[in-house]
Amino acid sequence: MKTTNFFRFGVLVIALAGLTFTGCKKDKTTDTAVNTQSLQQLSKDEVTVTQISDDALNDANTVLSGGTNKSTENWPCNATIDSATVANDSITYHITYNGDNCPGNRTRTGQVTITKKVGQHWGEAGATTTVRLINLTITKKSNGKSMTVNGTKVFTNVSGGYLWQLGGIHSSIVHRAVGALSATFDDNTTRLWYIDRQRTFTGTLGGGLVMTIDGLGTADGYNNLVVWGINRNGETFYTQIAQSVVFKATCQWDPVAGVKIYQIPSDNKKATVTYGYDANGNLVTNGDCPGYFKVDWVKGNNSGTYFLPLP
Repeated sequence: MKTTNFFRFGVLVIALAGLTFTGCKKDKTTDTAVNTQSLQQLSKDEVTVTQISDDALNDANTVLSGGTNKSTENWPCNATIDSATVANDSITYHITYNGDNCPGNRTRTGQVTITKKVGQHWGEAGATTTVRLINLTITKKSNGKSMTVNGTKVFTNVSGGYLWQLGGIHSSIVHRAVGALSATFDDNTTRLWYIDRQRTFTGTLGGGLVMTIDGLGTADGYNNLVVWGINRNGETFYTQIAQSVVFKATCQWDPVAGVKIYQIPSDNKKATVTYGYDANGNLVTNGDCPGYFKVDWVKGNNSGTYFLPLP
């Protein structure tokens, strides 16, 4: 058993976390009294669970990369990685969290297990592994709120290769995660969601890494779904990626482009988020890092547009 340090890629997914539709720059609205709270809560919950999920996948990717990337900056902080166990034709690694993450903004407890076929190398195109989150509890140090996540995802190296090979052997690396997660919140409410995300990495690990997210799921007549399921209010929701969402390491992993759509059909609510704006509501086109995003919401016959700062 060993304890090692991990450099987390940064906050990989930013949506509407911690924001409300007040105190922001307003462009237009037909009814400011419309209650959009469930859309806000949906987006906040989604960003938190997605961050937890992505952190687990990044740790899995690091462990699966094995001896090819042994810098101490590339291992989980405040975690133990148990010696692998072999059963039948599979090998399982166990990561147990027991403290702060590497940035120090969240505390983690619980476990992640990573299971793959004996003899299969993660760098092979089409290689798959099963990643299980077991009572993985994340507490935000800024507000003391916590969330516990359980679930299973199949993690596939679609393209083959390792991230450290970007810019050399590979010009891009494509990973796909498909599965289901349940989240329990501080108020004991729960949320069930399904995931079908493709992450494409380009650039290099030395600070120029770029990640593009696409949704590949289909359900109930919706396509391009990245997540869908039941929110903590008991409403069925769908989150689509209408235009690939792009994140850059040079912009602290904030989204710099892309379009995401949140929908709650039972209440006739929809919000379209477009990334890549400056404080004046203009699209950033000169390569700078944008600090705002646009929200176009619709509820019944009411609609509005807001520009919100990235958290």
